[in-house]
Amino acid sequence: MQKSQAQQNKSLLPMGEGARRADEGVSNNNPHPNPLPEGEGELRIALVHDFLTQYGGAEKVLEVLCEMFPEAPIYTLLHDQERMKGKFKDKEIHTSFLQKFPKFMRKRHGLLLPFIPTAPETFDLREFNLVISSSGAWSKGIVTKLNTIHIAYLHSPMRYVWDYNERYIREIQSSKFKVQSKLEIFFIRPILNYIRIWDRQAADRPDYLIANSKYTQERIRKYYRRESKIIYPPATPSLRSDVARRAGPPAINAQNDKYFLIVSRLIPYKKVDLAIEAFNKLELPLVVIGEGRQEKYLRKIAGENVKVLGWQNDDKISRYYAGARAFIFPAEDDFGITMVEAMSYGVPIVAYKKGGAMEVVQEGVTGEFFGAQTPEVLADGVRKFIKNEEKYDKEVIRQRAEKFSKEKFKNELIKYINYIINK
Repeated sequence: MQKSQAQQNKSLLPMGEGARRADEGVSNNNPHPNPLPEGEGELRIALVHDFLTQYGGAEKVLEVLCEMFPEAPIYTLLHDQERMKGKFKDKEIHTSFLQKFPKFMRKRHGLLLPFIPTAPETFDLREFNLVISSSGAWSKGIVTKLNTIHIAYLHSPMRYVWDYNERYIREIQSSKFKVQSKLEIFFIRPILNYIRIWDRQAADRPDYLIANSKYTQERIRKYYRRESKIIYPPATPSLRSDVARRAGPPAINAQNDKYFLIVSRLIPYKKVDLAIEAFNKLELPLVVIGEGRQEKYLRKIAGENVKVLGWQNDDKISRYYAGARAFIFPAEDDFGITMVEAMSYGVPIVAYKKGGAMEVVQEGVTGEFFGAQTPEVLADGVRKFIKNEEKYDKEVIRQRAEKFSKEKFKNELIKYINYIINK
């Protein structure tokens, strides 16, 4: 990797003049320079990620980290090549001892909970002097040597042991989400208490924390008692958007009515069931793309106007984005990459008014909010959008999405690494 102007300045600052000089040191021709000061050798980087078992927002961030540091190997607790559908196929991937467990256990993370906290601690990272962990739960808990810098990009504090704890327990006990054994349910509370203690201690291990939003930053401050820097994730897709707009959306019914869209992991906290119930009442076309343990249940409750398509490839998703009337985001999430992806196609958002959506959506400009996670209130939010639909400017929405572009993420991350190493 080439040397940048920023790496020759050993007193870079995170703001003001130092930050400006750092920005100048990251050019389009040299998007990921070696941040080490001269004479201190080459940077040896490793990437650590919780799981490579399903593709979602965290994995999209990891993809960009791989673009920035193509020679960096990936360390992950579990890797399922089949479910990743070719993603990261050219990367050097190291897995933990959990990969040796029987397949039925690897597919049910609840069975692995007692063992998971130990797994990231067993990675041998001694040959690296910079480790970047991409963590929604576990990978921040790696153990590094004294002179290794560990930067943790946190997608969220571990949701189901902190603010989502009791709701998570109720959901796994609920008959409509029968994915846990009776033995798991019996032991789940003491296990979660143990994991909460581990998680708090593990959060002290990274040298630096990066939050993916202001919302995540506040949760880090509350649960971990640590400060963090905000770098929004790379959320805008590639130039596929132009191709998708020219190709047009796939037909979803005989009339090819304009449809509303959800792209999400199909798991309880994403609240896709809430949206389906609302659209069953509204009798408006809704397309749901994604996979997860709720998929069968969501197909079961979907009315004739709702299409649950499961997994789709990137090109197909791009076409659905391009043809959507609006994008529905019913979850309280830490950021919400799919909202920005939809906006990059000029598609307005109808979102729950909490979490990362408050930082992404500008009410009346790029979308509408609804104030409670009930089918009735969500339906009112959709009606409000329909009433104001003609006021939305697709170009304004696309410009707003650029605030969360891939290049901006790369530049801000390199600037921050330069600051850390050179200070």
